[in-house]
Amino acid sequence: MNSDPRQSKLDGSFGRHAVSPHERKQRIRDVFNRVASRYDLMNDLMSFGIHRLWKRRFVAGLPERGLFVDLAGGTGDVAALLARRNDRRVVVLDPSIPMMCQGRGRKDAAGVEWLAGEAERLPFPDASVDVLTVSFGLRNTTRLDVAVAEVVRVLKPGGTFACLEFSRPVKWFQVLYDPYSFHVIPRLGAWVADNPAAYEYLVESIRNFPDQERFAAMLQGAGLSSVSWRNLSFGIACIHQGRKPPAWTEQGPSRAT
Repeated sequence: MNSDPRQSKLDGSFGRHAVSPHERKQRIRDVFNRVASRYDLMNDLMSFGIHRLWKRRFVAGLPERGLFVDLAGGTGDVAALLARRNDRRVVVLDPSIPMMCQGRGRKDAAGVEWLAGEAERLPFPDASVDVLTVSFGLRNTTRLDVAVAEVVRVLKPGGTFACLEFSRPVKWFQVLYDPYSFHVIPRLGAWVADNPAAYEYLVESIRNFPDQERFAAMLQGAGLSSVSWRNLSFGIACIHQGRKPPAWTEQGPSRAT
């Protein structure tokens, strides 16, 4: 097994199938374009509404002001929470136009900006973003290592990266969680979104995302400091955070600090 934390089972795969990067990108784009109108409803049903609590905890404690970019922000539920403070400029970045169109209709997202773009090629200058957040989106990138490198590139020295993502539950809970995720979630997808295949992919992508320790190692390897993680709901989800070192130079973090 490749122990390099920069490598991910996500790269070159779509669920259980090996695919080219181009095909992976297109299939994922199709998934989210097709489920956009039912995406928020499905999140409520799949998690019994718990994802809303996770997201409130996710945004709590983040810096009070500055430019916030919510990567893979989709329908803007996290951006709406971030935008409750008037001294934040909040931008949703997502490759799916239908997902963002759903979000533009949110009454609680007034003032949020919407921008089409991909994680592997962020449309922001170097060292220009104060806080970059992403919730349940990094596992849908084509190249996870490239996406993380882009996060580091656009953050200002001292800037914050925060990621909320599905992760590995504790072993005793996984006995209950696996049957639910593999059998119940695709059936909900068939019933509510008329797209069971999309939710089969989403379940597989959760299993292919690096676990808590491997993802933390990836963030540290990319140059972030003060990397930490906090499990939610027995490890079903996890909040990862890191900072771009204040002494960052064009060559990377200063070794003198």
